[in-house]
Amino acid sequence: MAKIMNLDGTQQLDLTRGTVEQAYDRWAPVYDLVFGGVFAKGRQAAIAATNKIGGRVLEVGVGTGISLPLYAPNLRIFGTDISEAMLDKARRRVSEGNLKNVEGLAVMDAEKLEFPDNSFDVVMAQYVVTAVPNPETALDEFARVLRPGGELIILTRVSADTGMRRFIEQKLQPVVRPLGFRTAEFAWSRYAKWLAGAKGIELAERRLIPPLGHFSLVRFRKVDVAKAA
Repeated sequence: MAKIMNLDGTQQLDLTRGTVEQAYDRWAPVYDLVFGGVFAKGRQAAIAATNKIGGRVLEVGVGTGISLPLYAPNLRIFGTDISEAMLDKARRRVSEGNLKNVEGLAVMDAEKLEFPDNSFDVVMAQYVVTAVPNPETALDEFARVLRPGGELIILTRVSADTGMRRFIEQKLQPVVRPLGFRTAEFAWSRYAKWLAGAKGIELAERRLIPPLGHFSLVRFRKVDVAKAA
């Protein structure tokens, strides 16, 4: 069972792959209805950034495939998710929309991606990092399969380090954990710590995204060492 740790070393609530899989299997029938509109602006911003880069794209946590019709037709998309129920809806969306630029959809663990190094020009992860048992492991995997010069684009919740919002997020944590969410473990300092230890990764952009300013669009770029030299 995965042990989730704070930056100060204190132990947080356990979260396992099974917990996440079960939670999103339950969300599958209503996910688009509940979250489609709420996260629309963030989704559109992330896809717009991806479309500018082009090439081959991996969307980790593709879910019901709600983002797939938004990608430019010249991109090649592969989507993964932990939930088979979510992917069933994504497959129907691909078929009904005749989305020929979708290479494939597969059940896959975000912490153990089944792709060779340097496979994608963009790795996209929308609201995924805060849902996996070991976020830093997942971020390392995203960086591994990213080609030099490519970008890792994440939409993510950024929690507070201090204050009343921090207090409320901590109180909510036991309530939202069974739903596949974590509220109090992802202050920007945690992402910054990962970035400081990641080799060949630099921050390209970070900006607030609705709703409520609690979410951010973050772009990390994988340094092309050959070009830099």
